[in-house]
Amino acid sequence: MTDELGIGVIGAGRIAQAAHLPALARADGARLVGLCDPSPVLAEAVARRYEVPGHTSVERLLADPAVDAVIVAVPDRLHLSLAGMALDAGKHVLVEKPIAGTVGDAEALAAKAAGTGLHLQVGAMKRYDPGVAFAADAVRNRIGRVLSASVWYRVMSALRPATEATLFPALVVDPEVRAHEATFKADRPGYLLTTHGSHVFDGLRYLLGDPVTVSARLAQVGPDLSWHGLATLGDGGLAHFEISANVHAEWSEGADIYGEKGCVRLRTHFPFALRASDVEVFDEETATAKRPAFGDTNAYERQVEAFARAIRDGLPDNPDATDGVAAVRLIAAVAESVSRDGAAVAP
Repeated sequence: MTDELGIGVIGAGRIAQAAHLPALARADGARLVGLCDPSPVLAEAVARRYEVPGHTSVERLLADPAVDAVIVAVPDRLHLSLAGMALDAGKHVLVEKPIAGTVGDAEALAAKAAGTGLHLQVGAMKRYDPGVAFAADAVRNRIGRVLSASVWYRVMSALRPATEATLFPALVVDPEVRAHEATFKADRPGYLLTTHGSHVFDGLRYLLGDPVTVSARLAQVGPDLSWHGLATLGDGGLAHFEISANVHAEWSEGADIYGEKGCVRLRTHFPFALRASDVEVFDEETATAKRPAFGDTNAYERQVEAFARAIRDGLPDNPDATDGVAAVRLIAAVAESVSRDGAAVAP
């Protein structure tokens, strides 16, 4: 491998086109060398746009010696099989969140990666939002043990299509693929809890550590769903979490965290705006608040650059496969708690 990591992208759908491919076009230390998608429409048109080889076969992409690593950007039910193929082919893997769709698949993929000694990084890119990273450092090192926290993730409804149309590049769409994937989203509660919960619970762990137990309830009004829950923290504090999809308002995501020595206020923007979260850290002893400003704010670009550095320099993956499994276990624990009328469940 040269100093510049050659990356292939498996999957040329929405998240690849809106996030990973533009990030790779700008990243230092990594470059796109090929992509694949079973849809000829997507494989050919997206590859042409980025002037790289396009394949409809994963095997052909993995056989390319220019590919040192891959980004797996496909539905989570396919993560175990396709990321597993890449690992078997000797390729390092950045797999979109969640690491897999079930606890069993997540554990199997983590075990396979550990057996190969290759890198497996999970695409919970919000760890590379500098505002979130600043908040996490403050929680660990400045505000003492946490007594109370609230973490929320509210997906906007009618505003979302227009917002995405403004921020996204022009997307190549295969109507047959879109219709096929819609059949796997028919279980709306399961789909939404998994896709959004993977961000919320990785973020909760990153900021607050591993919960001891979680309890949750689910509300539904028409097609809109909202999970509210309580996590018992390792140091004895409590954290409320909310996942709402959708809300008929603007995007709303953030955290308020109160510790023994101060507090952290975090407000996160719609991810494709590529803005760092707004963060404020209050220090009670000095009665001062710090509000940093950031310049390098593209979390997707920062994520792939960190992936390349980890491979090149032998650094730990962040988040790693263990983190990915933990987030999926929390999703499963919340689903179990809901099915048991809010009973406390250990992840």
